[in-house]
Amino acid sequence: MNNKIQERFNTLLSHKAVEAGAPPVLTQALARQLLDRLAQLRLFAHAYPLLTNLTHGRVTPADLLDFAYRHELQGLSLHLLDGEENSLSQMTPAQLQAFADKAKALGLDVHLEISSTLKKDVDQVIAIARAVGTRNIRVYSRYEGALSRVMDVIESDLHYLAQQADEHDLFFDFEQHEELKSDEIAQLLSRLNHPRLHALFDFGNMINACEQPLQALRNLAPHIRQTHLKGVRVVPEQNGFGHYGVLQGSDEDDLPNARMLFELLMLGETTPQVIAFILEQENHYVAPAFRQTGEAADPFIAYREMSETALPVGFTLERMLADEHRWANNQVAYVRSLLAEFRTLAQLTLDHHANA
Repeated sequence: MNNKIQERFNTLLSHKAVEAGAPPVLTQALARQLLDRLAQLRLFAHAYPLLTNLTHGRVTPADLLDFAYRHELQGLSLHLLDGEENSLSQMTPAQLQAFADKAKALGLDVHLEISSTLKKDVDQVIAIARAVGTRNIRVYSRYEGALSRVMDVIESDLHYLAQQADEHDLFFDFEQHEELKSDEIAQLLSRLNHPRLHALFDFGNMINACEQPLQALRNLAPHIRQTHLKGVRVVPEQNGFGHYGVLQGSDEDDLPNARMLFELLMLGETTPQVIAFILEQENHYVAPAFRQTGEAADPFIAYREMSETALPVGFTLERMLADEHRWANNQVAYVRSLLAEFRTLAQLTLDHHANA
């Protein structure tokens, strides 16, 4: 019986995990720890799965709170600019207070995101974070130039973030966002070694930096505090790789979802290290390659725009608006099915030993 449980566990963790190495043995101790981590896991909604709806005013940030509540999630992570004129960045103090009150009434935590580490953008997000009562902010940098110069500028920015985090009781999580490699971000965070500066690990962005998913996760592992879950089809380009957003867990999805989810769940010695598993379905998102194999020792990093998803070929706007809701629901169901399988295997392991 126990061999069958282990085989099922191996099959789950080996799916599309070519570079992973053998799955661990599902011992009683590991089963207990896995059940404990699953009980504490915090799933968050994200604004991106409904971005077209937000952009065209069909959905507002307050509606995203309703989505999270309906699906019994623990919170919502959204970008300051999501929703255009309805976005948090455009809200009056009274509107921000109403948003914060609604989140509190629904028992939801709110995490904020910006696509910058520039002082003016950081100052703006801090003001809004204080207004809505959140302490958690995702950032990433968008600088152009030689990698060494870009790293120096980011390091300078991170010192400012650290100072502001201390002053306002905040945490900043730096996302690996397609242009920097995971070990480069780990170097920056290790150099600062600040208790309020950590990393957000995205399931697919390492592809564009010419990295493999699990190796990127392991490089960044000591720093990861939040994670974006999504599905990605890997697209070879010249001497690198781009990615195309697909439904997470679909046949097109090239990522080792179960293995990454398991390894992120198990981070942290005595308590969970990852505080938010954020559902960021990005179906039809197109991201070009940023880094190349055999690149120069100090490669040129091109400027990147903020992420957006154009209307896919063959889609009307009305179809996209409708399908985004279906795709967002699809991701909740898929991730919950993976978590349920982990829970079942862990419980079967404990039951087997109890009855042996």
